[in-house]
Amino acid sequence: MVIRFLIKKERLFLAFHPISNKPNAAYIHPQFIFFYVMPPIDWKEYLAANLFQDHQGFFELPYLSNNPELMLDSIIKMPISTHKAEEQAIYTDNQFTAGLMRYRRLEDGLWLLGSNLRMKKNILSKALYDTSIVSDYYYLSFAIFEYNFPATPGGEKWVTLLSTTCTFYKPNTKVATYFYEHTNGRFFNILFNKQWADKNLRLKNASQRNELRDFLNGKPGFMNWIDIVPNAPLLAGQMWSCLEKDKADTANNTVLKVTVRQVVSAFFKHAFEDKRIKNHTSLYNPDYALVANAEKIILNNLTIRFPGVEQIAKAVNLSPTKLKSVFKSVFGFSMLQYHKEKNLLLALQLINDTAIQIKDVGALTGYESSSKFSAGFKKRFGILPTDARSK
Repeated sequence: MVIRFLIKKERLFLAFHPISNKPNAAYIHPQFIFFYVMPPIDWKEYLAANLFQDHQGFFELPYLSNNPELMLDSIIKMPISTHKAEEQAIYTDNQFTAGLMRYRRLEDGLWLLGSNLRMKKNILSKALYDTSIVSDYYYLSFAIFEYNFPATPGGEKWVTLLSTTCTFYKPNTKVATYFYEHTNGRFFNILFNKQWADKNLRLKNASQRNELRDFLNGKPGFMNWIDIVPNAPLLAGQMWSCLEKDKADTANNTVLKVTVRQVVSAFFKHAFEDKRIKNHTSLYNPDYALVANAEKIILNNLTIRFPGVEQIAKAVNLSPTKLKSVFKSVFGFSMLQYHKEKNLLLALQLINDTAIQIKDVGALTGYESSSKFSAGFKKRFGILPTDARSK
């Protein structure tokens, strides 16, 4: 399971880029103030103090996000990383995580970073920024992953749900991502800067172009979508396959670039259709932290009826009105809709991938009767649960 929210500005770092070997000091600009600023420190010192630091059962995995080169450099410098420059790959296998990251500069202002990871422990991944270095890259994080959650209140039985998410965040947006133990999957970061966006994000009408310009140039912030990119597993497989091939293969790089552009185009097309870009409101750090806790409560209660807004709001110490507003801004769903959507996606997966009887799938996903389960399932997917299994 992946939960994202904004975090406060941490400490800072200057280093050499792993690709160009140019000092980041070349990128120094007047200090950008976002919430509050702390003085720069040595990155090795920061890692020594904070790498896998325990935050209430989640172990910190930080990296710098001003631009792709700095992000890679901050990961390469971790003592858990093994960098193979000729492969454009970073490997890791430790008591907390295992897997690898592959990276590729596709063209000026456009990068792809793909990771195939297995979480051995609960991980808190922090995207930090150095305020002395320009930050003009947007992140479109695209993930296909599996996570486990309790199917019974006591945790005697666990189920696995396949999930596809997209998260878009702007420069200088501090994001924390919570990966739960036993989460496995592929995670892609598509990074593009403002110059690339101005040149390549071509929308069909002036109204959308103005909305996008206002959104991109607005305050730091992020939004999360579920299953917004059609054929997401297929596209993820294509991108990973391309990243595994020789970086000098021109034809392969062309295919990779086309696929990445396809993901970006599909994302913005559907993002405009659901009106969330037009109605986006930037939020502050504490709000995202509380929303993350609210999502965790919802996901841990998929096998029972929706707990209720008031109960969740009390648990996260926020008013019901504020929580409803913030949650919908982040996820595009009300909390009840989010619970129902995840609930039915779990049901669909159990029907397709297991031999569990359909009446038991309904009970396992919190429905009080088979008739209510069948009605809800058909409303969401257009077919009855029995027809889904027979396909």
